[in-house]
Amino acid sequence: MRCPKCNYNKSSVVDSRQAEDGNTIRRRRECEKCHTRFTTFERLEELPLLVIKKDGTREQFSRDKILNGVVQSAQKRPVSSTDIENLISRIEQKVRADYENEVSSTAIGNLVMEELAELDEITYVRFASVYKSFKDVDEIEELLQQITTRVRGKKSSVTNETK
Repeated sequence: MRCPKCNYNKSSVVDSRQAEDGNTIRRRRECEKCHTRFTTFERLEELPLLVIKKDGTREQFSRDKILNGVVQSAQKRPVSSTDIENLISRIEQKVRADYENEVSSTAIGNLVMEELAELDEITYVRFASVYKSFKDVDEIEELLQQITTRVRGKKSSVTNETK
């Protein structure tokens, strides 16, 4: 593995453990030349999964595309990078479990929205506003009403449990 600091291509593994998602091994490495420590992740190589976009074109599934959309939506929100990584891992696991070779971008977008709705409502609204490309204020208002209903339902169930 090439050192990110000096580009020397020999390093030793200092620590190795399973990452939180269960499908990845996290390795701490140390460069044999400059002794810089860095982290690498090892993931099982899987068959390519194709995403069918709305216009009918196909492209390879990319965790990075989901990551970019979620990170943008979560800016200045109390959402940690660990929360985001776990969310993306859950989505990828669901997609690979439920679809063999191809999945629609709509199915992926819906999974992202389901996960974000549980994680943070504001991040969910931000993502939905871009993903759904609302045509008018009425559509946004309908989404906000759905979220308000869900949040009130959660609060009332928590209140009932504490009584």
